Amino acid sequence: MRTEIHITEEQLQLLLNSLWDLYGYDLNNYSKASLTRRVTRLMALDRFPSFAELLYKVKSDKHYLKHLIEEITVNVTEMFRDPPFYKALRNLVLPEIASKPFIRIWHAGCATGEEVFSMAILLHECNLLNKSLLYATDINPDVVEKAKKGIFPISQMKEYSENYMASGGTGDFSQYYTAKYDHVIFNKSLRERMIYSTHNLVSDSSFNEFQLVICRNVLIYFDKDLQSRVFELFDNSIEQLGYLALGAKETLKFSGIYPKYKQVEKEKIWRKEK
Repeated sequence: MRTEIHITEEQLQLLLNSLWDLYGYDLNNYSKASLTRRVTRLMALDRFPSFAELLYKVKSDKHYLKHLIEEITVNVTEMFRDPPFYKALRNLVLPEIASKPFIRIWHAGCATGEEVFSMAILLHECNLLNKSLLYATDINPDVVEKAKKGIFPISQMKEYSENYMASGGTGDFSQYYTAKYDHVIFNKSLRERMIYSTHNLVSDSSFNEFQLVICRNVLIYFDKDLQSRVFELFDNSIEQLGYLALGAKETLKFSGIYPKYKQVEKEKIWRKEK
């Protein structure tokens, strides 16, 4: 039986330094405990006999680099994940921003795009999609390209349909995609309201003003200093009376921007009051 190799703090720092020096990926403020778990898991999956072998692979193989970045930065995602959250968006947030002449929503850390398509469907059912743009960003260019295509395994559609109905969906979920063999492609009418690009929450700045910023289950992988910087970035990106939506284990309560915001309900949604 293969023994799992646990990396040390010094080894992790060597890897992070290499990612920054060679490729410009700055992961130094990600949670060290989370990164250690993910790198350890990756070494076991890819059967590296030692940390030195992993480091050599990263330095010498750009294709493997893409795989590594995806494994240690992409979070688990699915369509209409946590249905009560989407029900809160449908019933509490979208009616409040519906009067805006144009609606801009930022999905920060969009991963492979499932939540972006979920939002587009919500907007469609609230008759708001035609005056909305969804900006979807992630640090990983490969997953951004994947998300842009709107293609997902057909095997996931039953679960996604159940999530959709539990979130208050008003139609037939299958109307939003076309099935082709073992995958589906989501409708062009949804995809054409989306703008995908790479964006690093660690180092990049605000790029627009939004009525809603959604960043779920990303900040839990950052340390406290980086969380504070990202909250400032979001605050600079949200217009007055705009909304910020976070994941179930994330909170504004101990951040510097907390006094400006009011939690509108338990599903981790805050409105900018000041």
